Amino acid sequence: MPAHPLRGFTARRRRLAAVLVAVTSCSTVLTGQGHVAADGAPIPSAPAPRLDWRSCVQGSPFDCATAQVPLDYGNPSGRSIELAVVRRKATGPGRRVGTLFFNPGGPGGPGTVQMPQNYAFFPREVRERFDIVSWDPRGIGNSTAVNCFTSPQEAADWNAGKAAGFPVGEKERKDFVAAYADLVHRCEQRDPELLRHVSTADTARDLDQLRRSVGEPQLNYYGISYGTILGATYANLFPAKVRAMALDSNIGPGAWTNDASDDARLTTFLRVGSDRSAAATLDRFLGLCGSTTTARCAFSAGTPKGTRDKFDRLTQRLRTTPVGTWTYARTVADAVNSLYLVSGWAGLAGRLEELWHGRAPEPAPFPPAPPVPDPNPYVGEEQAAAVLCGDSPNPRDAGTYPALEEASAARAGDAGRFWTWATAGCTDWPTSPDRWTGPWNRRTAHPVLVVGTTYDPSTAYPNSRSMAEELADARLLTNEGYGHTALLNPSSCVQDHESRYFVDGVLPPVGTTCRQDTSPFTAPKPSGGVATGGGALAVGIS
Repeated sequence: MPAHPLRGFTARRRRLAAVLVAVTSCSTVLTGQGHVAADGAPIPSAPAPRLDWRSCVQGSPFDCATAQVPLDYGNPSGRSIELAVVRRKATGPGRRVGTLFFNPGGPGGPGTVQMPQNYAFFPREVRERFDIVSWDPRGIGNSTAVNCFTSPQEAADWNAGKAAGFPVGEKERKDFVAAYADLVHRCEQRDPELLRHVSTADTARDLDQLRRSVGEPQLNYYGISYGTILGATYANLFPAKVRAMALDSNIGPGAWTNDASDDARLTTFLRVGSDRSAAATLDRFLGLCGSTTTARCAFSAGTPKGTRDKFDRLTQRLRTTPVGTWTYARTVADAVNSLYLVSGWAGLAGRLEELWHGRAPEPAPFPPAPPVPDPNPYVGEEQAAAVLCGDSPNPRDAGTYPALEEASAARAGDAGRFWTWATAGCTDWPTSPDRWTGPWNRRTAHPVLVVGTTYDPSTAYPNSRSMAEELADARLLTNEGYGHTALLNPSSCVQDHESRYFVDGVLPPVGTTCRQDTSPFTAPKPSGGVATGGGALAVGIS
């Protein structure tokens, strides 16, 4: 399946997630505390929702609930919206520590599916000692969602009207820009009030409401990819409420906010360095592929240089001679997205080899559906765009994108073209009135654990260093390896440190470095009761 721009760090979520419909109702209890808006003004209190948990489906180990929260925390007695929530109780043995909240990234990742799909990847002791809770953030999936089309067919027709992956040539660029201008118009006609209230700061306030709903005096949180910006935002809105917070595969706050400036000369992902990092990871993929046999990597040409040259020849050929629907841009997008999971590298190599021989490959398979009521609701691009474009500044002139593309391609090759166009839909998108731009250095009640992987095709490793530096009290744990997030590309070393941190509050020593359990193109080995070769991707920016 081709990747689409504006899925950001969750570029593969359609393939890798199906969304749960929460099946329970809720009422409200308790009295809220006064909060502060992004502009420093006090926010009126709102009652915390009551979560009436029920089994998601018969025989499921997961429980579901629905929370009602204010659309606008500045007017808590006004319109309310629903959040779909999912829980897996602590399995034991051992004393239960509390509730751990998880956000799978995106923006736009539906936690009510991606947490159940990826539950086995959490460290064993964390699963034993914590209830793990996730939710579809406001605007996403089976929560009150941004949906700018009147029917699935209308959405499909819109999507078919633009190039897969990214545009190539003047005509495709014109159609691409026009399609996203049309999307913005559709969204503003459907529910403009909702569009104004899906910021990361709004979701951080929802998270605090959910914390109160489960009776936790302080928050335990695990966020990956975009979930790191959500965590950092929470930590600075509610610094006294942080008990433990692990941020894995980070987006630097300065990169996300353009250093709090609206005058964006570069796109979000170019500031994050996604182009350079994806190019470096792709180069390692081709080099490692060329260093092994075709039995382990089907695309191998016998040497690293020969395999890199083979990839270049393939992409050049696809520019003029697509293989069915596999264009140059679709192939590059598939390559970048498939680097997220090391367990998927062999599959990517197989698809490239099929294209090399002029045969259209089968797309990567969907993961198994989790035991939830509806594994495939609507998760259109406008849901990610509403958060990303509303929160993170991007160039407003679509005419600047071709020059940005060429500059990125000069330093990052094909991957630069993909990542440049990933936010082209933001040019006309309305800015969120309540986006958080800082400060990022409010001292939290307890320190934050920051995890960064060295070869990450989406959130470049320097962002994790930046996150650790910008937060008031954080410790960086480096994961030497490949792929997007240490959670989904497991390291026993990382898991051990995360367990000690979440359970006992013990940080790894300064300068600690871990390694992944399984190298690319080798047979997976069990780790912590979890086979490292399986599972679904829950990232994004995206």
